Amino acid sequence: MPRSSLRRAERVSAILERLAADGSVDAGRLADEFVVSAATIRRDLQVLEDQKLLSRTHGGAVAVDVAYELPVRYRAGQNRDAKGVVARRAADLLPRGPLTLGLTGGTTTHILARMLAERVDLTVVTNALNIASELALRPRLKLIMTGGVSRTQSYELVGPIADRALEGLNMQVAVVGVDGISARGGLTTHDEIEAHTNACMIRRADRVIVVADGSKIGRAYLAGICPITDVSVLVTDSSADPAGIDAIRRAGTEVVIAD
Repeated sequence: MPRSSLRRAERVSAILERLAADGSVDAGRLADEFVVSAATIRRDLQVLEDQKLLSRTHGGAVAVDVAYELPVRYRAGQNRDAKGVVARRAADLLPRGPLTLGLTGGTTTHILARMLAERVDLTVVTNALNIASELALRPRLKLIMTGGVSRTQSYELVGPIADRALEGLNMQVAVVGVDGISARGGLTTHDEIEAHTNACMIRRADRVIVVADGSKIGRAYLAGICPITDVSVLVTDSSADPAGIDAIRRAGTEVVIAD
C-alpha cells in the first residue's frame, strides 16, 4: 500500500513501530514518507502523546516505554497480511458442521470472526466487543457474549463477571489471540485481569488454537495466561523465529506455518 494512502490508524501504527525500533522519530521525515502535511504528523504525535505512547520533542518524538500495549485500533494495521494468512489457515482447521467456538479478543481473532460470519450451525462465545459487533446481526449463527468490565486497550470484557459466564459454558474449540507465546513463558499478555479471563475460556474448551503472527513468537509479557502445554495448535506465519518455533514443538504443541 502506498504510504500516501495509509489511514490514520495505519500511519500511527507505523510511527510506533519506528519508535520501538529506533527510539525516536523526526516529524519532517515522517511527513515526507507518508506524503502528508507536517500539521497532520503533529496531530498524530499529539494523539499518541495523549495516550502516553510517546513523548513529543522539538521536531519529533521519543519512545517512553518499549513495552507499552498498543491499543487494538492501531494494532489492526500491524502485520496485516500475515494476520490475514494466519486467520485463514485457522479457519481451515476448524471442524465442519455444528461447532461451539470460543474467540478471545485480538486483531487476528477479529479477522477470523469476519471469515466465519457466513457459517451455519456455528455458536460463537466471545468476550470481545468488536467481534460481537461483527457477528451480532448474522442471522445464521448464535452469539453468546460474556459480561464484564471493558478494557479500552483490547475491546475485551474481563474480570469476575466474564469469568463466571465462561465457567458455565463448554466449547469444542477456543481460538486465542496473545501478545506473546514461547515454550518457557507459555501464553502471555500485558494485563493480568485479561489473562485470567482468557485462561477461563481456555479451561472450558476441548481444543485450543492460538493464532499469532511471527512477531509474537518467543516473546513473553507480564501476565501469564497458561502454559504452552495447554495449547493444541499454534498457527503462525513464516516470519516466526525458527528457534522459538522449534522450542514450542519440542514442548509438544503442534505448529502450523501459514503461507
